[in-house]
Amino acid sequence: IVQERLSREFNMNVITTVPNVSYIVYTKKGEVLEIHNPSELPEPTKIEHIEEPYIRANIITKSEYIGPIIKLCIDKRGTLISQNFISPERVEIVVELPLAEIVFDFYDKLKSISRGYASFDYHEIGYKESDLVRLDILLNGNQVDALSTLIHRSNAYSFGRRMCEKLRELIPRQQFEIAIQAAIGSKIIARETIKPYRKDVTAKCYGGDITRKRKLLERQKEGKKKMRQIGQVEVPQSAFLAVLKLD
Repeated sequence: IVQERLSREFNMNVITTVPNVSYIVYTKKGEVLEIHNPSELPEPTKIEHIEEPYIRANIITKSEYIGPIIKLCIDKRGTLISQNFISPERVEIVVELPLAEIVFDFYDKLKSISRGYASFDYHEIGYKESDLVRLDILLNGNQVDALSTLIHRSNAYSFGRRMCEKLRELIPRQQFEIAIQAAIGSKIIARETIKPYRKDVTAKCYGGDITRKRKLLERQKEGKKKMRQIGQVEVPQSAFLAVLKLD
């Protein structure tokens, strides 16, 4: 609603990014840094370990939804602590979860799974060490800071691949080829390519020596290469929103 009003009343384009939490980074030099944004993260070679905030959640629901709710918590890197039957039809589930996994869509999914018959309450229990990495999105080698995110290493490959596939669908084609890459540090873990528009430069070249056609195609190839070096790729607002909706 806020984004729509800013667009209509003030003609402002707002970039919506993935919600972040604060992380504590311990460097190999003995420094302790509090990180609020993935762009602030030091180089991987300088990091000793990273800690992220955890919460203890109490979920009260009908007994028939125990299985799907526990599966949701496990998918969100949760740990089941206990489950207590309050009555034959009601159960309390206690789980520990990373705060980063619940700040966006956890509550919506919980309500959807339980058809609304689930209450959710939590409190912070401190920080725990986690194997986190910064996932960057590159367009033709240029990093898009708004799409960078801190994610658990076990989920990085699948999430990066899905982001590349989604961006390939949403970014409009250009006169030059666009390479979409997901990277962890200097390592590329996923790639998609948006093919360029292509003009048939040999359409008027009837017959004659094959070298004439080759010359025209080589000239077109050089032009595309030059375009790619100086061309700018604009990421539409719908692409940022689509990233938030990735499961």
